[in-house]
Amino acid sequence: MPKNLFDYTNELLQEIENFTTDNKEALEQFRIKHLGSKGTLKQLMKNIKDIPNEQKRAFGQLANKVKQTTEQKFSELKESLETEEEQVSVPDLMRPAELSNIGSRHPISIVKAQMCEIFERIGFVTVDGPEVEDDWHNFTALNTPENHPARDMQDTFYVEKRETLPDMLLRTHTSSAQSRIMKSQTPPIRIIVPGRVYRNETISARAHCQFHQIEGLYIDEGVSFADLKQTLLYFAQEMFGKNTKIRLRPSYFPFTEPSAEMDISCFICNAKGCSVCKHTGWVEILGCGMVDPAVLENCGIDSEKYTGFAFGMGIERSAMLRYKINDIRLMFENDVRFLKQFSATH
Repeated sequence: MPKNLFDYTNELLQEIENFTTDNKEALEQFRIKHLGSKGTLKQLMKNIKDIPNEQKRAFGQLANKVKQTTEQKFSELKESLETEEEQVSVPDLMRPAELSNIGSRHPISIVKAQMCEIFERIGFVTVDGPEVEDDWHNFTALNTPENHPARDMQDTFYVEKRETLPDMLLRTHTSSAQSRIMKSQTPPIRIIVPGRVYRNETISARAHCQFHQIEGLYIDEGVSFADLKQTLLYFAQEMFGKNTKIRLRPSYFPFTEPSAEMDISCFICNAKGCSVCKHTGWVEILGCGMVDPAVLENCGIDSEKYTGFAFGMGIERSAMLRYKINDIRLMFENDVRFLKQFSATH
């Protein structure tokens, strides 16, 4: 990238504004080049550290204009190509009329309901929270450092940047609802929080900019890691089968200490090894740990008196495992051919 980032960025903006094509493949290459995980926009944001402080605001506005122009150009060309295809296509007048299709529940809705039901059997209460959240509940209350990468604009969708009040953003996890409950209620607290979350990620077969999580929180006197393990073992065996085994591996999360990631024995191959478990016999499904005392104190709970555990998992991941779905994008495309497969699922 050139030393003069302003000149380079202006040239990039001019190139994007002048771009045009009538070819879908060329349009996809344009998207990958500029909007992909290794595209020019990602590189542009990484180089903002080289801009003098007094010029950072101006450069940020210019970079944001490049991003908006690129997304608008891609959307307009995509819509134009799709419109041309529709105009060219001629309906088959000899085709028999189709019968009305009976609706079905979405696989995400099916799995989410099953998860909630399992936890509700052992005393958890299902709660919800806002999808547009403030920085304090989403990050600060949960012990996320000011310089944590998750706060960067390339990972979080910010709705409003404010000088004197916390920034507003699309929540990156449903843990933000947990911090609201801890702030407003006194222990004992035993809740699960299902819902949609958002992260600024490149869409692929295994990742999406929007997805669903379910997170759990239990705070009371004398809560231990053994309680966490038994709770998760009960869930795994109810969700994936009585013979399911679990293992916990040490990990790190800002809001729990100690922290762990949990694997389940692969129920598809009975832990013998297959493509789903990458021939290890184990599949990772969630992260968990004991609530960090700093999180309790941030939310006004006495960490000397109370302890607790928390866990979180992706609903799409469990749905993909259960129904052997190999592409997360199918969950959001509303393709009737895909959805009708679940019409007999309860």
